[in-house]
Amino acid sequence: MKVFRRTTGGLIISWRAIECWGAAMSLFLRMGAFFPLMSADADGTISDPAKAKLRLLSLPVYAFAGLILVRNFPQFLTALRRNLLFPLIFALPFMSVVWSVSPSITLRRAVGLLSTMLLAYVLAIRFTPRQLLLLVFATMGTCIVLSVAILAVSPVLARMPDGEMRGIFINKNSLGWYSSVMILAATAVLMDGTFGLRRTAFMLLIASVICLVGSGSMTATITTASAFCLIGFYSALQRSRGIGRIVLIMLSVQISVGLLVSLREFLVPFLEALGKDATLTGRVPLWELVDRQIADHLLFGFGYQAFWTESNPAAWGIWSEIQWMAPHAHNGFRDTMLSFGLIGMVPFVWLLLRALRQGAVLQCRDPKYGWLWLNVLTVMMLVMNLTESLFLVLNDVIFTLFATAIIMFSLYAPLFRSAPIPRGGRAHAELAELQNA
Repeated sequence: MKVFRRTTGGLIISWRAIECWGAAMSLFLRMGAFFPLMSADADGTISDPAKAKLRLLSLPVYAFAGLILVRNFPQFLTALRRNLLFPLIFALPFMSVVWSVSPSITLRRAVGLLSTMLLAYVLAIRFTPRQLLLLVFATMGTCIVLSVAILAVSPVLARMPDGEMRGIFINKNSLGWYSSVMILAATAVLMDGTFGLRRTAFMLLIASVICLVGSGSMTATITTASAFCLIGFYSALQRSRGIGRIVLIMLSVQISVGLLVSLREFLVPFLEALGKDATLTGRVPLWELVDRQIADHLLFGFGYQAFWTESNPAAWGIWSEIQWMAPHAHNGFRDTMLSFGLIGMVPFVWLLLRALRQGAVLQCRDPKYGWLWLNVLTVMMLVMNLTESLFLVLNDVIFTLFATAIIMFSLYAPLFRSAPIPRGGRAHAELAELQNA
């Protein structure tokens, strides 16, 4: 790719360079790195005036996404047509304004979510899976390196008041989540071998592990462990054939369900035996109270991101009982139910199942195109949302990448419905057309 092109009038930056640098800067701004940390008070809180200034950082992202989509409008329409369920899901926040307990907040956040989705479409239609991997590798890798560097230069700034590492982020959980994704990206680059970045990937892998351990995030640790299991599963799935593939899928589903049932039944006694917090830092009693609210508003919920607001008496009832102001349910599936009820959860689950199937088919039909890491990332997101709320979150990089993966799966799946097609065949010609139209 030529970044600059020389003309009689001087040097001109190519559009592809604008797309690459714009996407990288957009991901960096969406990660919430550095700027929130510099805007926070000594106790780690961000004042309302500071939050207003930080929101201005989203404006360049919106402008970039809008510009690229206008310039590539036919590809944008193709992506929309190949997965009509996806735009329907993101119409739900606007529809939920009708029944929301706080219509103004729901509408404002729905607009923010729509802007977030525009960036996901840009990443899906202008980058291949391998190109997106390099983009994430470079952007998140920079943040990981800076986090290790700030720990060495200013340990007080790089740590939370409880001593856990946060790096250049406002809290330790963010560092843990990005470290987990970066470990996946670095591992994928190491496994590929064609990038010529193995030494860099190995160094970033070590730095990411340091950040993960330093953050003390149990969710990120479990997610990272699941990532390596998923790499093994998808690699074996691609190599298996016929009845062996069916047995592998059924066995993996049974093991996953068994683990979830075991966690529900034995996790609390196990933590108590170890002397750990059996409430998962207050999550267990919170979930019990949230489940009651879900049952009371089972069909429609409370409106998109309207439940955890100070204007909602139901939220105050939970806060008063648990004695802390939970910002969300610490479970993405429960928060989706709180926002939309069954009317939103049913199509959302269908969307997830469809994406998992399409991603697995793409990995089996054309593994060299880079589908492995996107498949693993998608399931990692599901694991994260067991104890965190990252579904349908506006201005969040991890959810943006998750949405990008879903769009990519549906965009490319029709090209690989039959047997694998060799390089230079019809499917790869169509892929090139999608990228270069």
